[in-house]
Amino acid sequence: MEQQDKQEILDTLNQYAEQFNSMVQKILTRQGDANDAAAMFDPQHLQKLLTTKLADKVEVDTAKLIDNQMEFMRQQTELWQQATKAMFGEKAEAVVTEPRSDRRFSHSDWEENPVFNYLKQAYLINSKMLTGMMDSMTFADPKSAEQVKFYTRQYINSVAPTNYLFSNPEVCAEILKSKGQSMLKGIENFMHDLEQSPLEAFKITQTDMSAFELGENLATTEGKVVYQNDIIQLIHYTPKQAKTYAPPILFVPPFINKYYILDLEEKKSAVKGLLENGFSVFMISWVNPDKSLADHDFVSYMKQGPLAALDVVCEITKQPKVNMVGFCVGGTLSAVTSAYLRAQGDERIQSLTLLTTLTDFSEPGEIGNYLTEESLNAMEQNADIKGVYDGRILGLSFSLLRENNLFWSYFINNYLKGEDPAAFDILYWNSDATNITAACFKQYVRTMYWENKLREPGGMVIDGVPIDLGKIDIPVYFLATIADHIVLWQAAYKGTQLMGGDTRFVLAGSGHLAGVINPPGTGKYPHWINEDLPPDAAAWFDGATQHEGSWWPDWHNWLQSHNSKQVVAPKPGKHKSYPIIEDAPGSYVKRRLS
Repeated sequence: MEQQDKQEILDTLNQYAEQFNSMVQKILTRQGDANDAAAMFDPQHLQKLLTTKLADKVEVDTAKLIDNQMEFMRQQTELWQQATKAMFGEKAEAVVTEPRSDRRFSHSDWEENPVFNYLKQAYLINSKMLTGMMDSMTFADPKSAEQVKFYTRQYINSVAPTNYLFSNPEVCAEILKSKGQSMLKGIENFMHDLEQSPLEAFKITQTDMSAFELGENLATTEGKVVYQNDIIQLIHYTPKQAKTYAPPILFVPPFINKYYILDLEEKKSAVKGLLENGFSVFMISWVNPDKSLADHDFVSYMKQGPLAALDVVCEITKQPKVNMVGFCVGGTLSAVTSAYLRAQGDERIQSLTLLTTLTDFSEPGEIGNYLTEESLNAMEQNADIKGVYDGRILGLSFSLLRENNLFWSYFINNYLKGEDPAAFDILYWNSDATNITAACFKQYVRTMYWENKLREPGGMVIDGVPIDLGKIDIPVYFLATIADHIVLWQAAYKGTQLMGGDTRFVLAGSGHLAGVINPPGTGKYPHWINEDLPPDAAAWFDGATQHEGSWWPDWHNWLQSHNSKQVVAPKPGKHKSYPIIEDAPGSYVKRRLS
């Protein structure tokens, strides 16, 4: 390297240091000005959590702990010996290797460069030791064990050498290639994201946010907004067939996200797929609430959401029955709505489809690790102060369930390497955060996740009406996904045992989003079907048959099987009581957090 090049890089490093110090000062100032509830990921809060759990009736398997420590010392000693060989140019053997699925160490220097190879192996050995230490402890409360292991994993992955500027060979190579400009670009990227983040959580950019526009290349299916209230807009999609199946489809998407995950670009649109197959389709589009709506609770979301929409859809189509389809939290809300109506003899819901939905929250997955009485009180206090629970905090929470893929990989690329993320429609949707009103957040998390009241007949009462999922005696279609880390498929399966009607359970490949949005034309993931519903999920899977390709045709056939009568397709805006308000996708979905 020329002397001039070295000097340029040194000058850039000095400039980087000045900007870094300024950035840290700005973060400290922002935190110092904050007077609201403690952040969910405050290090002191996590330290206190771990200390509390470790002091709570923990039994230590001494033999296992000693074996773990002895193995750690042996591997460290061997690593020093092998590192010494490598420094003298001799062939060194690996003491420990990462799992094949670990992509963090794919750069050749992690193997070929003695320094980076040592850093990697030292990290892996220390990680194994810390994990082994946790495994040697038995907690009186199984939930405590899960939480300690979860946060231990978060710590281990946060201190990986890949996450630091000068201990990642890819980052070092980029610094040399760009003469240090990559670092400056990384700081710019960091400062931009910092400005877009709430005080409680850092919102990392995962995709090119300028590459998409709703109504242009996402949410493009033709339709009209025909009804709205404070909580929802209702979209009536333009039919693609002259005649449609008599019972219309009413989608209830999750109110913690935007609806257009169900109407991505044309090839991935679940809405378009239904329209082309002769269904009449309506979609709820939730408002992105501010503090003026703080008092709207889960029951209010039900009444002004699916209940209000059901009235409108039946009036517009002049049909007595509707197929209701709920996704994730929208599925939970749809199940409550169905039970509420059936308890009063209301039979307008012909069938219920629950996509990646929990109705029994006894297995909440890793999301449950965030919930302790202390953390829940802090989150509720935060919501009360702001009037809403910030959707960007939820976004970070979900990303940290797959921290290496959904957080640290972007941290490295965006900030250490100074790269801009590529355009990806699902990640755009994932980054388009939605607030939850304070009252709804508190009622939903307490009633469902914390107290698990929905699975108990009458455990939840609305306007004097006991909610009993066993009263849902209509056909129910459950769709879960095998790699879902938000709604475990085994947990979703538990809901099949709570329903009172004819129930079908289908398991799709991939995860929470890709497994659902898997159209027939391009669908690359299989699905599993078992007509029987034994009490145990594992038994269901043992008896299931794998089918290649999308699960959509099976669902469409199931919908048709309950009523195949066809009627003249109702056109949006033709009903005198529900004229066109605006074109789809509507204005509610375009309200962004910043």
